[in-house]
Amino acid sequence: MAGPADTSLTVSLAVTGGRVTALDALRGLAVAGIALMNVIAFSMPAAAYVNPRSFGGTGPLESALWALVFVVVEDKFRALFAMLFGAGVAILLGREGPHRLAGHYSRMAVLFAIGFAHALLLANNDILRVYAVAGLLLPFAVRLHVRTLFWLAAAIIAAQLAVSGYVAWGWLDYWYRFVTGVVSDPGPLLPAEQRFGADPQVIAAGLAQGAETFGQRMDRRFDDLLGPIAAVMSGLPSSLAAMLVGIGLWKNGLLAGEWEHDRLMRLFRRMAVIALPALALMAWISFASGFDAVVTASNGLVWSAPFDLLLAIGWAALAMASFRRGGALTWLWAQAGRMALTNYLLTSFVFSMLFASWGLGMFGKVDRVEAYVLCSLPISLMLILSPLWLSVFRQGPAEWLWRSIAGLHLLPFRR
Repeated sequence: MAGPADTSLTVSLAVTGGRVTALDALRGLAVAGIALMNVIAFSMPAAAYVNPRSFGGTGPLESALWALVFVVVEDKFRALFAMLFGAGVAILLGREGPHRLAGHYSRMAVLFAIGFAHALLLANNDILRVYAVAGLLLPFAVRLHVRTLFWLAAAIIAAQLAVSGYVAWGWLDYWYRFVTGVVSDPGPLLPAEQRFGADPQVIAAGLAQGAETFGQRMDRRFDDLLGPIAAVMSGLPSSLAAMLVGIGLWKNGLLAGEWEHDRLMRLFRRMAVIALPALALMAWISFASGFDAVVTASNGLVWSAPFDLLLAIGWAALAMASFRRGGALTWLWAQAGRMALTNYLLTSFVFSMLFASWGLGMFGKVDRVEAYVLCSLPISLMLILSPLWLSVFRQGPAEWLWRSIAGLHLLPFRR
């Protein structure tokens, strides 16, 4: 960690109005990364999120773009967003004042309600409910030593990998015996192909779902209110692990803007050297298999998990090294980060207006390249609108609503 003189200089440069500007900028960048992940979920059948063979094209450009996003973005920015959520909880619980725990649990309850509405109205892959549930456990973690937090996060990832890896290994073992001719029955592989491959009936059903009216969406979501519980639980271990890492990185000064540039860059290089070759190898294996459903899903959903978290730490270090210098770009991202919840919801709204039938109805009508080009729209909007909004109001509308309901009183809104 930086020495006392360096630390005071860094904080004086990086803190504005009690906020760490670089941390806000990192939060804004994380929202943009989430948008890059979510655009596929909003624009194509569900299997395309994992496997490019399912939908969206597998030409050289599409495959290269898929590989780039898989290695650099996918699940790294979700982990980064969760890390920042954990750091935010640590910041709030570390402040003096009465009823801190009651306030925290009230915020988690309201956040879950916002996530529920978000999932019902706009997004099938909402993460706010997962964060709210994981957040219930965080008060027990904020007093832990930094090293304990990191080891606990590693243990959670290892346990998740052991369970999911056991299942994936069974699939991969049968797949290998099938492609080498040891077994000839493709039946056991069909469920994976239907969920993560290019099964024509499943893709057709996904396209039909993407063309549903808003009323039909409401009927479908209300008919399956218990179904999303499985999605929340499946995302809980990795999100909780990332939040614990985020608390640790706040307590050790990285996310507080206290690390020197050279130290940040050393951490980034270490994380990149470990994670990038492993992730690139997985992308190559998926490509070499012809994007087989079992292979591609195993790589994307199971084996990549520890490397996703490591690279997320690396991206955090690299971004903090860049943002600690300040400047117009840092300020712009920081404005977006101060409205992270609003901007996360904004990206879902824009994607719905682009792809849903009650918007422009472009679902299933774009390839992977076009989808990522369109993703620039919500990212640009949040960078344009956030500073304009914050020049008039104290915080984003979703942040204001969240904190006002949780505190049972209306907070000041205008400046």
